[in-house]
Amino acid sequence: MFIASRDNRIRPPRLLLAGMALIAVLLHAGAADAEAAAPPASFADLAERLLPSVVNISTTQTVKAPQGAPEMPQFPPGSPLEEFFKEFLERQQGGGRPDAPSRKATSLGSGFIIDAGGYIVTNNHVIADADEISVRLHDDSVFQATLVGRDPKVDLALLKIEPGKKALQAVPFGNSDEARVGDWVLAIGNPFGFGGTVTAGIVSARARDINAGPYDDFIQTDAAINRGNSGGPMFNMKGEVIGINSAIISPSGGSIGIGFAVPSSLAMPVLEDLRKFGKVRRGWLGIRIQSLDTDMAENIGLPDQKGALVAKVDPAGPGVKAGLKDGDVVLKFDGKDITEMRRLPRYVASTPIGKKVEMVVWRDGKRQTITATVGEMPEDPSEQQVKGKPETPKPQAGKDGVLSIPGAGLTVSSLTPALRERFAIEDESKGIVVTEVKQDSPAAEKGLRPGDLIIEADHKPVRTPADLGKLIDEGRKAGAKSLLLRVENPQQLRYIALPLAEGKKK
Repeated sequence: MFIASRDNRIRPPRLLLAGMALIAVLLHAGAADAEAAAPPASFADLAERLLPSVVNISTTQTVKAPQGAPEMPQFPPGSPLEEFFKEFLERQQGGGRPDAPSRKATSLGSGFIIDAGGYIVTNNHVIADADEISVRLHDDSVFQATLVGRDPKVDLALLKIEPGKKALQAVPFGNSDEARVGDWVLAIGNPFGFGGTVTAGIVSARARDINAGPYDDFIQTDAAINRGNSGGPMFNMKGEVIGINSAIISPSGGSIGIGFAVPSSLAMPVLEDLRKFGKVRRGWLGIRIQSLDTDMAENIGLPDQKGALVAKVDPAGPGVKAGLKDGDVVLKFDGKDITEMRRLPRYVASTPIGKKVEMVVWRDGKRQTITATVGEMPEDPSEQQVKGKPETPKPQAGKDGVLSIPGAGLTVSSLTPALRERFAIEDESKGIVVTEVKQDSPAAEKGLRPGDLIIEADHKPVRTPADLGKLIDEGRKAGAKSLLLRVENPQQLRYIALPLAEGKKK
């Protein structure tokens, strides 16, 4: 609707004008967002700016010659092959002589400059066991590098060169936590020693665990990463490093579009520690943890399987001082939800030493909040994550003090000197020993093996098979579906929720 003014000109109403102006603003903003989200027409300007900051790293390692040559094949007397093989083996193996010369082995990788003073980042596996480290810049100038520090757990190393009057171009770190699946990324490295090579792709996934270390939190990308790219940077479209290219999955050794990079949010505090101290100082609670399964969560009344179950608290660690107990489930640490067990070690390790943090734990069927002061991880700490274990020896036939639980496929026995010796159980250890686990039984599915020591059930000490039988009966009468066992062997200490299927004990 339009309105005639006093001068008889047709004018739109003010409300309509305001609406039209708002629409114009929204359309302009939408166009700007679309332009920002659109794929770039070219990566050339970005690559040109970043290439001088990426370096080639070559290492030399002395490999000692073997002290014994392979046996000479047997040939008929006078065979011409005898002399041929003798010369060949002497060339390849040094003839088995103790004074045989060592040889030099070389390898190639990538890195990038993070400080104009000469600090360079690469992967630990690129420089591991190296006697000499050389850095070749984009203009082909070469410098000898010294190792400032390395961290095998995150596969990072910090190098230092003395550039003299040489001007180095450093690149900044970005915030990898802001990277979203689908964002464009640029990977630069030196595959096969060809020189600076640029590939582009997107962030395929985040927080990938590839069992490379205890703090896996990789960014996955489909940007081509080939042999020799290790240690090279992954850039966002601002030219900031958001990852350090570290690994690929490939049946052939070449890129198939599944590459992994250490995120900058994990790398930056590690590199800062290496620069300051030459080593990494990590936070520590002094606990061993394991994941929860459905039966465990149901047994302790936890609504879901989220959290990290505390299998053991180190009596000398910060956790015991905070009041953490065996059997607690850590649900929150310093305001962060523990959605997966593996996240807790990373959160703890990246927490400043001495910081007081609040922890929410599940104990006695309810949430409780405790305060812990994070300590410094010892140089050679016990693993905080409970791992798998190997098979144990075959059990002996049943003896006195034996309890068979057919519904679970499990047989246990009192500890005897013979069983202690057979299963390498220490004299001070207490509990009852598993002597038989039927194949494909509930006990086998939960990972119980002959030689495992059951020390608690339902958080109560178990000293005889009768103790376990009594707790099983009580659990079944109460309608419980499982019994929470605390199980120990030389490799680990963990909790297992044993299903309480009906069955006659004998």
